Amino acid sequence: MAENNSSSVPPEPHSSSSAGIHEPLYGGFTRFELELEFVTLLASPPYLSHLATTKLLQNPAFVAYLKYLLYWTQPAYVKYLSYPGPTLKALELLQQEDFRRDVLRPDVVARLAEGFLNGSLSD
Repeated sequence: MAENNSSSVPPEPHSSSSAGIHEPLYGGFTRFELELEFVTLLASPPYLSHLATTKLLQNPAFVAYLKYLLYWTQPAYVKYLSYPGPTLKALELLQQEDFRRDVLRPDVVARLAEGFLNGSLSD
């Protein structure tokens, strides 16, 4: 698994049309594009619930991946997020074991959705 070394370092922020950038493609997409798509999905409370119901949020390797994704909080990456507020809040909450457990509850998902829509999610 040679990818382990390169995957611990965030990809360079760029669009797929950047000139002179040659990096491996995964299903036709760069790692940056795939990680951008995944982290954007975190702004969806039903998707967070899905991750919890599939028990991914209990998987230590997946939890480590969520920690790795914190690079999206850096300004060089935030500008690529369609919904930076909800996306970054979800990423922050996913770092907490209690939240990863509680997001299974429909009332938590509903509160999260309401907070994301209102832009006023409180901790």
